[in-house]
Amino acid sequence: MSRREVDLSRSITGWSIQTKLKRGLWDLVQAILFRPTPKLFFWGWRAGLLRLFGARLGRNVKIHPRAKILVPWNLDFGENVVIGADVDVYSFAKITIGDNGMVSQRTFLCTGSHDPGDPILPLIFEPIEIGANAWVAAECFVGPGRRIGEGSVVAARSVVVKDLPDWMICAGHPCRPLKPRDLRAEDDIVRRAYE
Repeated sequence: MSRREVDLSRSITGWSIQTKLKRGLWDLVQAILFRPTPKLFFWGWRAGLLRLFGARLGRNVKIHPRAKILVPWNLDFGENVVIGADVDVYSFAKITIGDNGMVSQRTFLCTGSHDPGDPILPLIFEPIEIGANAWVAAECFVGPGRRIGEGSVVAARSVVVKDLPDWMICAGHPCRPLKPRDLRAEDDIVRRAYE
């Protein structure tokens, strides 16, 4: 087949009609029952809707109503996870966030891309894992197949295209580890606040 002859009859996703219908139903529920809710006091309601669609969520998960969830049954969040406003959870593949993980506003968690080696550019999916006690700051991009280590901090507007180690402060485009995250200083600040 020449570059100009592309077989467009092939499915780009390969999804069954049932999966497509389930996604359509979720889009409707998200538009009518999830996004219009007030930010405060409806954390449990939104988590309950996600659980109805197969999300595995620990206790006290707080997802902002303006977060955009593509496929809820691919979510696996621990306890006390926070997802901020306008976070795009592009969950074609599984997204795992450990206990106390936090993703700040306008971040893009992207598990899907396209295969550039195929002329119709079919979707390809790879999971994302964000470790316990990690924080992804505002307006970051986390690419398919990436792991952010436990306790790591990803600075605002970073682009994560490689795995990041545990307990590091990371930043940049591309994002890279800068220095260890020293929690002793934070513990001292908290202790002094209560003295």
